[in-house]
Amino acid sequence: MSAPTLLHYVLDPYSRLIRLMCAEYGFDVELKEVKPWRREEEFLAINPAAETPVLQAEGKLAIVGVSAVMMFIEENTETGLPLLPHNVVDRAETRRLLDWALFKFSDDVSRYIVEEKFVKNDMKGQTPDTNVLRVARINRAEHLAYFDYLLSTRKWLAGEELTLADFAFAAQISTLDYLSEMPWDDVQEVKEWYQRLKSRPAFRTLLADRVLGMPASSTYADLDF
Repeated sequence: MSAPTLLHYVLDPYSRLIRLMCAEYGFDVELKEVKPWRREEEFLAINPAAETPVLQAEGKLAIVGVSAVMMFIEENTETGLPLLPHNVVDRAETRRLLDWALFKFSDDVSRYIVEEKFVKNDMKGQTPDTNVLRVARINRAEHLAYFDYLLSTRKWLAGEELTLADFAFAAQISTLDYLSEMPWDDVQEVKEWYQRLKSRPAFRTLLADRVLGMPASSTYADLDF
């Protein structure tokens, strides 16, 4: 039986979360890059919402959207190291911060930076809107200050154990880091936490990523930046 295919694009934080999960769990997937903003018919036939990630499994089964793909992998993986805690309180905190990374941080920060600096670079004749980037960076500072505080009180984002919340936030951070949009000097706790995550074998798949014509930041692949 062949491995499922993950439709993604390199700097999509949601797809990066799925790739981290797969690498951590040893869940084999084949990667196929798509550019959903081009709204190509083949991709729209699979997901009319034109969003990644999409996991194509056996036959015509397509698992669409980050939450659905995440749960599919979680439900179809047997591991002694679950990224969703068994304890009810810890699980609730994990889900709270998972939602923050997936939706609040994305909606306030990363989606705009990715759109302006990456997507528009692929679309001929479009240039970044500096006003949009300015607001996204103001929002980024507020979010990072909260996570920096949180990580000063606990080992991992949701508590003393590594969870999906860590991978979700790290996926967002890794995208910003590639685009030279992480103010590392301002967030020491986040930096130390990210260095620990970045050293995990699961992260190697992301650190090898490169975008043609858009070099990564000097800190992107450096484990001891």
